[in-house]
Amino acid sequence: MTTRKKWSEFDLLIALGLYCELPFGKFHQHHPRIIEVALKLERSPSSIAMKLSNLASLDPVITNSGRKGLAGASRADREMWQEFSLNPTKIMAEIAMALESLDSVGPDGPDTIELDNYHGGTTSAVIQRRKSQNLFRKAVLSAYHYQCCVTGIADSRFLVASHIKPWAEDEHNRLNPRNGLCLSTFYDRAFDIGLITFADDYRLMVSSELEKQKSNNHIRETFLERTGTTIELPDKFSPSPEFMRWHRECLFIQ
Repeated sequence: MTTRKKWSEFDLLIALGLYCELPFGKFHQHHPRIIEVALKLERSPSSIAMKLSNLASLDPVITNSGRKGLAGASRADREMWQEFSLNPTKIMAEIAMALESLDSVGPDGPDTIELDNYHGGTTSAVIQRRKSQNLFRKAVLSAYHYQCCVTGIADSRFLVASHIKPWAEDEHNRLNPRNGLCLSTFYDRAFDIGLITFADDYRLMVSSELEKQKSNNHIRETFLERTGTTIELPDKFSPSPEFMRWHRECLFIQ
């Protein structure tokens, strides 16, 4: 009788990392990234895909939409998801370091990987932050299927994982995927300086400062004619209403 391999904390961090990296709907055993990770963790691609589906069953964005993953989430899955929800920036940093460790698996296989590898050590804070920020970008953009939620632009060279609450304003949520929107570069800049924001029902709101520039064809066509349109919501990691409200009340220029 074959003994099932137990999921370690490291393995769960890697699975949660894949959940961040991949768009919803890509959690299948034939995906190249899932096959790659399965090989390094000495697991089957189907077991990795099933774990991603189990994590999806814990994501309220997915379950509230009526789409559910497998109902087999373990106690460890639930504890990891709860910790991720309560301490997103801490867990995202740990996920980033775990993924880095996985990519450096040596000839002795995954058993040589230790959890302490991603808790600091000799890796510089600057490199850790860059890797964590890159994971945040992947999590946000993949949630929106790599399309600007306002314009639909799908060229990743023009897309930004835009913070709703700025980096300097909320250290605890700096890497929280729910503190991000996928916006094209022009919209990201306008959002960042408070020239646009979004209502409770995710309709685009435009600042009076832009209204004053309606004689400018580009401003009018880019922003003013889109006023009141609803953004495309993501399949996972939906923007936090609390963060959106903060942006309207504290950053948006009326």
